[in-house]
Amino acid sequence: MSKFASFINADEKFSIKSDCLPALNVGEILVKNLCTSICRSDIHTYQGKRIEKSPTILGHEIVGIIEQLGPQSPSRDLRGNELKIGDKVTWAIYASAPDDILSKAAIPQKAKDLFKYGHEQITELNHFHGGLSEHTILRKNTPIIILKTDLPNEIATLINCSVATVAGAVRLAGAINNKSVAVYGAGMLGIIACTMLSKMGASQVIAIDENATRLKIAKGFGATKSYLHNEVLLEKVDIVLEFSGAISAMQNSINVLKIGGVVIWVGAVFPQSAVQINAEYIIRNLLTIKGLHNYNNDDFINAVNFMELNHMNFDFESLIKKGFVLDEVEAAFEYAVSNNPFRVSIDLT
Repeated sequence: MSKFASFINADEKFSIKSDCLPALNVGEILVKNLCTSICRSDIHTYQGKRIEKSPTILGHEIVGIIEQLGPQSPSRDLRGNELKIGDKVTWAIYASAPDDILSKAAIPQKAKDLFKYGHEQITELNHFHGGLSEHTILRKNTPIIILKTDLPNEIATLINCSVATVAGAVRLAGAINNKSVAVYGAGMLGIIACTMLSKMGASQVIAIDENATRLKIAKGFGATKSYLHNEVLLEKVDIVLEFSGAISAMQNSINVLKIGGVVIWVGAVFPQSAVQINAEYIIRNLLTIKGLHNYNNDDFINAVNFMELNHMNFDFESLIKKGFVLDEVEAAFEYAVSNNPFRVSIDLT
């Protein structure tokens, strides 16, 4: 038996249940979850701002230990290391067909047979696929990486969503060294972006947000300058990473670019009005706009490498509210809604 938090909708919320773990299918791996963090998308679902097929098990920022290897399960992780029972692992938020044309084009997060952890419906044949559970069954073709054991569980949960997404945004932005970069949105993704950009040699890392407290925090995570969202930037930049999803921020992100600049839009993953764009301005200034949703396998590897190298260089744990367990999942979400911390984690050990 394994315990999990079943979520219905914003009105009915969570109920704690237990079910028998099914036999593993071909290519599957059973993981004992150690910790899950509550992502902003989980909060939006909890509040009814986005709708998931239900009942479901929310949570995709997960870390765990391999408990059982199913028949014909992968023998090695993405970095080529042998997978064994007892390994501490993280995994991508997706599984998809590796032979699909999109997978071959390094866009596996949009390929056929897509399965997304923390976003699937509980059915008789499809269970234990979210982080708010004692176990997760890793489906066939899920990218998996063994972690160093000294990486704290709470920090490790950030890798397969926030850190990997930032790694994808940085990849799309191109060369960072000696470039000036503006980061719109000083939430978890923005803070991680500041750390990554600073380590990659950006000449300036400018954090922009509506929250002065978060801007002050960003200075401790690699930001060299900060602006409130309604302040005018005094200089233009080579690159913009936009994580807030605010229409005004996306429109401004174009205007602050130097000639030939690049902006990566990441934050607008919820229904909203159209962004107003001046096409002539973009053309005459040779600007590039790129969108990113999730990340690919290389981004995932780079995210793990970055956190293993840098988790002691920045105080990531200070960004995470700890102290909740699975039976307190409702309280954890209410805390996240009321206090708006960078992350709330749920201990599953």
